[in-house]
Amino acid sequence: MDDHDDIDFSGGQAGASKTIPMQCSSLRKNGFVVLKGRPCKIVEMSTSKTGKHGHAKVHMVGIDVFTGKKYEDICPSTHNMDVPQVTRKEYTVVNIDEDDFLELMDEDGEIRQDLKITAACGMEKAEISSAVEGDNTVLATVWKALDEELVKEIKVKAN
Repeated sequence: MDDHDDIDFSGGQAGASKTIPMQCSSLRKNGFVVLKGRPCKIVEMSTSKTGKHGHAKVHMVGIDVFTGKKYEDICPSTHNMDVPQVTRKEYTVVNIDEDDFLELMDEDGEIRQDLKITAACGMEKAEISSAVEGDNTVLATVWKALDEELVKEIKVKAN
């Protein structure tokens, strides 16, 4: 009998991680980092001199990419921090329902209806609706990080 006969491997994943470890000293302003468990864009960074315990400290300020909330953290420059895998995907806006959910279509023709209009997208529902009903192409940019998604931008292209 093998040691692994009682383990079910059928539910395994591809192994792609939601974050990658990166040394604190190699992070840069305008990059991404996980602060307090949230994916953030680094807006400020400063490094202190080596102290009596031998580590230079990096002070980071980040803005949550989904909520806009500000987070801060201090980490020794030689330690690793998690960097979220942030992806952006563009969809064509097909329709908006009465509950503010967007009907989005990707380049393969797949439809999804699970994302709402938020203040982050920069346009009001009425603006988007009139652009969709008119003879325009309306594109929504969706950001994804740590299993969370948000429509970050909506652009109208006149045909």
